[in-house]
Amino acid sequence: MRAPASLLPLRLENVTFAAGGRRIIDGISLEIGAGERTVILGPNGAGKSVLMRICHGLLAPTSGRVVWNIRQPASGRRRQAMVFQRPILLRRSALANVTYGLKLAGVERGERQARAHRALERLGLLHLAGRSARVLSGGEQQRLALARAWALEPEVLFLDEPTANLDPTATREIESAIAGIGAAGTKIIMVTHDLGAAKRLADEIVFIHNGRVLERAGAEQFFAGPSSREAAAFIQGELL
Repeated sequence: MRAPASLLPLRLENVTFAAGGRRIIDGISLEIGAGERTVILGPNGAGKSVLMRICHGLLAPTSGRVVWNIRQPASGRRRQAMVFQRPILLRRSALANVTYGLKLAGVERGERQARAHRALERLGLLHLAGRSARVLSGGEQQRLALARAWALEPEVLFLDEPTANLDPTATREIESAIAGIGAAGTKIIMVTHDLGAAKRLADEIVFIHNGRVLERAGAEQFFAGPSSREAAAFIQGELL
C-alpha cells in the first residue's frame, strides 16, 4: 500500500496578522519541512504564539497565505495537533479526556481505548487513567494534553510554551516526552522564549522579533554565533 502524501512542507507566504491597529506578524515567509524539531524562539511579545495559531489554522492571516503540501479535510481526522501552554481539559478522567479526543477525530469506538491506553502509558500516566484530570498536578495535566495529542497520531505537533511555569522535574518529564514523540516520527514545531528548552530540544531555530523572522539556523550554529544583533542580545539576556 502506498504511504499517504506528507503534509509537509508547510509554507507561509508573506503572512501578516494585524489586531488593534498593530501588526503582530509582519510579512513572514517561511517553509518548514519534515524531520528536524523546529523551535520558534523569541522574546515575549515577539508574535510566536500568534504565528503558531496561524500555522495550525486557528487564526486566519490578515494577508498572505498558509499552504500545506496537501489539503486536509475540514472535519474528521486531521494530521496535525496542538498543545497549548494552558491545556483545556474536560471534567472527566484522564482516560476519558484522551478517548473523547479520539471520538471527535472519528476514530472507531473499538480502537479508542487501546490507543488511549498506549498514549497514557507512553507519557507515564497510565496509573492515573481513572483520576479526574482537574486534580492532576500542572506537569501531569501538560503530559495528559500531550498524550491526548499523541493518541491522534499526528504527522505534525504544534507546542506552545509546553514547559512554562513548571518545576524542573515536570519540565524534564515534558521535554523527555517531546523528544520521544519526535523520535517516533512526528514533526515537532514548538514556540518558546526559554533558551534552556530551546537548547535541549531544538534541531533548528527560527528566531523572531517584532513579528518578523530575523534568523534561521541549525541550533548549534545559532547558539554558537547568531548572525543578527537582536538574537545575540537575546541570548545574552538583554531586554529587547
